[in-house]
Amino acid sequence: MPHDVSLIATIAAGFGLAMVFGYIAVRLRMPPLVGYLLAGIVISPATPGFVADVGLASQLAEIGVMLLMFGVGLHFSINDLMAVRRIAVPGAIVQIGVATLLGIGLSHFWGWSLAGSLVFGLCLSVASTVVLLRALEAKGLLKSINGQIAVGWLVVEDLVMVMVLVLLPALAGVIAPAEGVAATQGSDIWQAVGITLAKVTAFIVLMLVVGRRLLPKALWWVARTGSQELFTLSVVAVAVGVAFGAGKLFDVSFALGAFFAGMMMRESEFSHRAADESLPLRDAFAVLFFVSVGMLFDPAVVWNEPLKLLAVVAIILLGKTLAAVALVLLFRYPLNTALTVGVSLAQIGEFSFILAGLGVALKLMPVEGQSLVLAGALISIAANSALFSAVEPLQAWVRKRSAYARKLEARDDPLAELPASTHESLLARQVVLVGHGRVGQRIAQTLREQHIPFVVAEENREIVDALRKDGIAAVSGDASTPEVLIQAHIARAAVLVITIPDTMSVRKMVEIARTLNPEIDVILRTHNEEEAALLKSESLGTVFLGDTELARGMAAHVLLQFKR
Repeated sequence: MPHDVSLIATIAAGFGLAMVFGYIAVRLRMPPLVGYLLAGIVISPATPGFVADVGLASQLAEIGVMLLMFGVGLHFSINDLMAVRRIAVPGAIVQIGVATLLGIGLSHFWGWSLAGSLVFGLCLSVASTVVLLRALEAKGLLKSINGQIAVGWLVVEDLVMVMVLVLLPALAGVIAPAEGVAATQGSDIWQAVGITLAKVTAFIVLMLVVGRRLLPKALWWVARTGSQELFTLSVVAVAVGVAFGAGKLFDVSFALGAFFAGMMMRESEFSHRAADESLPLRDAFAVLFFVSVGMLFDPAVVWNEPLKLLAVVAIILLGKTLAAVALVLLFRYPLNTALTVGVSLAQIGEFSFILAGLGVALKLMPVEGQSLVLAGALISIAANSALFSAVEPLQAWVRKRSAYARKLEARDDPLAELPASTHESLLARQVVLVGHGRVGQRIAQTLREQHIPFVVAEENREIVDALRKDGIAAVSGDASTPEVLIQAHIARAAVLVITIPDTMSVRKMVEIARTLNPEIDVILRTHNEEEAALLKSESLGTVFLGDTELARGMAAHVLLQFKR
């Protein structure tokens, strides 16, 4: 038996304690990430007892970063981002700027250098995609317009941080030259940035031209063998191999290399299988990533610098949230959307850890800053689920006590009501179509081809704006509120078609519609048999189940072949 088992000991202790603390965190209704970070603190050099090998843990964490970013790339959708680009892109950029300035101002007050303050501010400006996705899934908001805006917002933040990670090493000698070394001249600055961008551009071009064709094809070749373990191995090999090659050949971060590997793999017809097959390994190494981050945390910062920690938490929970809420309201979205997006951003996570580690490694930010970032992440992640639960009560409380909040909800919005020029033929015996997603678009296309009048009710303002430009009657807002259905002239409609598979909202929509129009025909969509049975038992309308309709269509096609 070998004497050097530090790798095994690190993995065993990391996984074992992560499981225990993760379970405790879940039982306390907190994200398991909190437990993983605490597990790392327990086996860190800063706490008594067993101390894991920090060097090995850091390398395992690098693999975790690669697989995490590979997973982000696999699920990255340009279409999803484009659907909310008008609010997500400017909102994310402005919010990053506000949070970064708050962090710079705070750390400059503490006497830090400008370089350290800049890195610190950037660490506080970006939220965790992992925490957000799990919180939205738990609340059933992932497919809602609020969830789409929040996810699109974070995608933009992630892309900005990827560029920061790429450029920071090249600019390190410029913004904070080493002691005894002359500051870099302006021409050298642009040369360093130019070389870095040229390498990144070369890597991106290589991935778009070669990787986009080769990687999906290679995955198809492996899938044809029928070997599941070989398929899983190929997915992991691509993720780690491309990330490592990007770092060695192009001086690109492992994170960016893995992200582009995932994006290119998404082009394959087996991308969903690749995501499923690599998920267990991604989850396992992601745990080790968070454990290793916890190992870098010095708990002494909590009692040595409580005021500094309180200020950091205030920026994360209040500064970022208020900035996001104000921006969303500025774009004329309702208070519920503003609060949901604000709460979604009221935490920091994996990119903050990566950036803080890079800042310390480049000697730009003091080690104290990394501990403050980690402590702020622990507190904000632990509080995030509670903040999500408080959105609806807070919204009700604010509406009840604030005349300004009620004014915001009732303000004039040109997209919240149909234009006066809407033709009368569209407002009698028409179809009210709730939702203009993939299903809603196909229904709308069919109605247009058959010259059947219809009005679309959709929460996404950008979709409503685009529909109106295309000559389609559309109204913006939540159709589970009376105002939106009244604007769609539900009282004179013939049919209500609800393409949103949200049982709670569906009940409200049907109740409002039948109160205003008792004779209206209602058509509903659902994703599973249990919900379908429930909706049918309550006589809410004609229910269509996706799997059932697919099977019916395929069976009809089979029968057609035998009738020939």
